[in-house]
Amino acid sequence: MQLPAHANMQSGVSVSSFRLIKDELEQVRKLINEQMLCCADKTGARRLVEHLNSSSGKMIRPGLVLLAGMAVGKVTDKHIHIAAIMEMIHNATLLHDDVIDEGQRRRGQATVNSLWGNESAVLLGDFLLSRVFSMCADLEPGVVKIIAAASGRTCEGELRQIAQRENWQLSEAEYLDMVTEKSAALFSSCCLLGGSLAGAGEDEVRQLSDFGLNLGIAFQITDDLLDIIGDEAKAGKTLGSDVDKNKLTLAVIHLLGVMDEKKRALAIDSLCNKAGMVEMLKSSGSLEYAHDKAQEFVEKAISQLADVRDSDAKEALIETARLIGRR
Repeated sequence: MQLPAHANMQSGVSVSSFRLIKDELEQVRKLINEQMLCCADKTGARRLVEHLNSSSGKMIRPGLVLLAGMAVGKVTDKHIHIAAIMEMIHNATLLHDDVIDEGQRRRGQATVNSLWGNESAVLLGDFLLSRVFSMCADLEPGVVKIIAAASGRTCEGELRQIAQRENWQLSEAEYLDMVTEKSAALFSSCCLLGGSLAGAGEDEVRQLSDFGLNLGIAFQITDDLLDIIGDEAKAGKTLGSDVDKNKLTLAVIHLLGVMDEKKRALAIDSLCNKAGMVEMLKSSGSLEYAHDKAQEFVEKAISQLADVRDSDAKEALIETARLIGRR
């Protein structure tokens, strides 16, 4: 099987489906920079903040906030504010992830932890979250509850993944539950808030939320695949951390599930050998299985938009989903 190349979704490259919200995304970037630089001199963290701000990544989560709002109404300053908050939460998790996974590259450049150490990376992530708390202070309580719940679910998913390291009995259902918390909850909340702030009705908000949830699951499955077979130069980040840390991904779960007990034991022993593992995943159809499962969630996400009125923003959401499936 020829797995798709990750065209248009490389780190630091604009997502082509976001051309409709180019100006709004620039406002989000500006707001994030302002929020991070406001206390940088006081804390002595200016060089760390400027390094982090030098690459804004793909801005998928802010893009979902904006497109979801545009699909059902008008984008306002509140959308820009919420989009910035969601991206800052995501960036904080990346800083912490790079410490956990000992990542050396992120968005095409050296990670904060590789340049200035784990302490600086952890505290910079904490600093981002402190700015998020400040930005949430003037928001409506209902909006803050959604942001807090999404953040909590993200942390819970990460904790579950760490707890399940080397659990060779982990099932597909348990994996999907885990990535729903780890990644999909934030995607879902971005779409939910985008629609709600634009004045969407209850049904439309639910449909957008479900779109984000399924898209987030597809995103994590493809991200896990890239960790195994991706090109670091194209991905712009350190790959192979799931293998190194014995984190089970969908392809590995499928591989272990199609083997008898003796072969399973040999496969587990071979997982530390990336070349051998990739060959086993290919020959067993496990890579293809994981890719097909990601496509199922992409199509499920798109189906949630069936009753949302046709618009350029809706088409951009659909295009975004398909791009994620083709990473």
